[in-house]
Amino acid sequence: MHEMSLVQSVVETIEQAAHTHHFRRVKTVWLEIGELSSVEPEAMVFCFDAVARNTIVDGAKLEIVSVPGEAWCPHCARTVPIEDLIAQCPDCGACPLDITDGRQMRIQELEVE
Repeated sequence: MHEMSLVQSVVETIEQAAHTHHFRRVKTVWLEIGELSSVEPEAMVFCFDAVARNTIVDGAKLEIVSVPGEAWCPHCARTVPIEDLIAQCPDCGACPLDITDGRQMRIQELEVE
């Protein structure tokens, strides 16, 4: 389960930010997860409490913000929604498309004290 190591990286990043910005407790973490990222949001939530234990995020709430997949279709010259990394344009059937959104995982926001 690679989500465990991803959550560990998120917690480490937050701890570094706490040191830099001098906050002592995190109440809520908003985490963007792209639908094309191969990251399972449910697994991230499951791992979060265990990894957060005895850290600055212990007891914090994890909010997952889902980011839909999007790609640029060079044939239609516009952005189209996609649900898979290997996708055709839903309008014209063109392939390949340039993926523009939905692969990321990033900390969007923190509520801190």
